[in-house]
Amino acid sequence: MPVSARISLSCLVGFLLCGSTGCVVPQQAYMQSQYRAVQLCQQNRALAMDRDNLRTQLSVANKRFDNLQADRSELQRRYINILNQAKNQKSPLSESTTRRLEELQSRYPMFEFDPQTGVSKFGSDILFNSGSADLKPEASPLLKEFASIMNDNDAKALNILVVGHTDDKPIAKEKTRSQHPTNWHLSTNRANSVLLELGKAGIKERRMGAAGYSMYQPVRPNKDDESRRHNRRVEIYVLSPDAVVAGWDPAINLD
Repeated sequence: MPVSARISLSCLVGFLLCGSTGCVVPQQAYMQSQYRAVQLCQQNRALAMDRDNLRTQLSVANKRFDNLQADRSELQRRYINILNQAKNQKSPLSESTTRRLEELQSRYPMFEFDPQTGVSKFGSDILFNSGSADLKPEASPLLKEFASIMNDNDAKALNILVVGHTDDKPIAKEKTRSQHPTNWHLSTNRANSVLLELGKAGIKERRMGAAGYSMYQPVRPNKDDESRRHNRRVEIYVLSPDAVVAGWDPAINLD
């Protein structure tokens, strides 16, 4: 029997018992008690309905959460696959583009370039202040030069995946947590900042994507400040035109 029905039945039984046994109470007090009993029954019935509704809403919310978790896991798997492919495959960059990026590396000590894979790494210290996703003014020239190289000759046909990484220290300052509650937020927000700056520098946004891996892909064990400095970084993976990321089909022209 539903809860609301049991509540109504118990109230009715109470009324009948009181009437059949001849409760000796003043008429006014008796009427007030009946009125209060009706009120309590109605409140209990409403509470029971609210509880049932909340249970239904919770069940729906749990199902949605499970679906979101599954979607996130799938996207994470796809990104990991494309990153592994980019790490293991031959660089898609031409010799001339590779030379220009190597020359850029010689002028910016915190910029690293791997000619074997075509992966570029920007140390976070050259791009951001501690705990911030706002680019430093001195980061702009480096990113503009990088964008110019990627917009020239055969490199302009390639796609770009920007990936943010942090060290293992949690976000400590309250002001910083208000903008970046976790290292997940900080890593993705920094990747987004670099992506948007590259867009301002002329790289079409349809060529780019962004991801963040928080502290979970360190290049060194987080045992001291120097190791953590290397782990705080933004990587740029250069992808061939036919590389598929997160279900995106490069054959679809958005122009």
